[in-house]
Amino acid sequence: MCMDPSFPAEAEMFRAEVRTFLVDHLPEGWRGLGSLDRDDAETFVARWRRTLADHRMIGLTWPIEWGGRGLGKLHQVVLAEEFARAGVPIYRVADTTSVKMLGNTLLAWGTDEQKARYMPGIVSGDATWVQGYSEPEAGSDLAGLRLRAERDGDDWVLNGQKIWTSRGNEGTGIFTLARTDPDAPRHRGISFIMCELPNPGIEVRPIRTLTGDDEFCEVFYTDARVPVTNTVGPIHGGWKVANSLLGLERGEEAATNPIFFRAELDRIVRLARERGRSHEPHIRDRLALCHTRVEVMRFLGYRILTQVLRDGAIGPEASIAKLYWSEYHQVAADLAIELLGADAMVREGRRPFKHFRTDEPGAANSTNSWIDVLLMNARSGTVYAGTSEIQRNIIAESILGLPREPV
Repeated sequence: MCMDPSFPAEAEMFRAEVRTFLVDHLPEGWRGLGSLDRDDAETFVARWRRTLADHRMIGLTWPIEWGGRGLGKLHQVVLAEEFARAGVPIYRVADTTSVKMLGNTLLAWGTDEQKARYMPGIVSGDATWVQGYSEPEAGSDLAGLRLRAERDGDDWVLNGQKIWTSRGNEGTGIFTLARTDPDAPRHRGISFIMCELPNPGIEVRPIRTLTGDDEFCEVFYTDARVPVTNTVGPIHGGWKVANSLLGLERGEEAATNPIFFRAELDRIVRLARERGRSHEPHIRDRLALCHTRVEVMRFLGYRILTQVLRDGAIGPEASIAKLYWSEYHQVAADLAIELLGADAMVREGRRPFKHFRTDEPGAANSTNSWIDVLLMNARSGTVYAGTSEIQRNIIAESILGLPREPV
């Protein structure tokens, strides 16, 4: 496929609009979200989220009647790219599941009644939807899920457990994959069910991790009743709905990941200079390796964007990018911790606002930042959004045409 890194004139006109919006709505002297302490960052993101909704910057590609602007996929890419360069979030953290995943899934699979009921809250941010997928015995092997939903008249009755539900304690709802036909093959007999919270049969328990945070949760369903009309897509056909949703996790990342990882690498270079180690041959070699990999990441992003422009969708090539950046990030984070040396044993400074990918643009080279980037962001990056093993299987089967892995 011939790679074309250029954008059409229409997208560049929108880029100018976005840049004007940023100038008009960011504080004077803005240096990126990472320059704020965590409390101030929380306050800024909440206010910023309302500003985005008020100016219809949420769900750009969605139809106007459902709160969007009816623009193309490249407009969404341009928005994400410019926001990344400015060091501001395109969503609040919870919108990864609410907007990027569920909102797009409802547009593709939901009924008009479901869209009318749920889309306004998703756009405004008044609703926070979290993801009920993983289970204690069904993580990467999602098709092995055991949570059951049995029909009782007009209701589903759900029993089982979900785990690793990010920000589950903040959710006003949890979209849940449940086994509705236990006799069907593994990938069939699964339904996608919208469970509004609070629900007397659904208990959310935060899990406190070694970092002291409790954003991961386990969720218990005990005779939880949910209307059958809350089923998105066909009954027993939730596997296709789930797969289409997972593909939305990557979208504009092809454009933004190289920007975030370049900013992070610049921070590592500064750290090497501050520590007086930038002249050491083995440190220079590792910095050069990181530079090379970030450049490769940038061109992988261009290739994916070219595919989006041509096909209007992202194919299995997105798995190459996900595998690439997640495994690179561990190399980069390891280098930063080595540069910190013994200081990395003592936590000082601001901790990252989010626990995925890089720290926010503008972050300082504090030990707290790099410890969390290594332990939380980089280490978990090869697990969340599809493990490295899963990505390699997708590449092998969907791109290289190799036979499926034996079950």
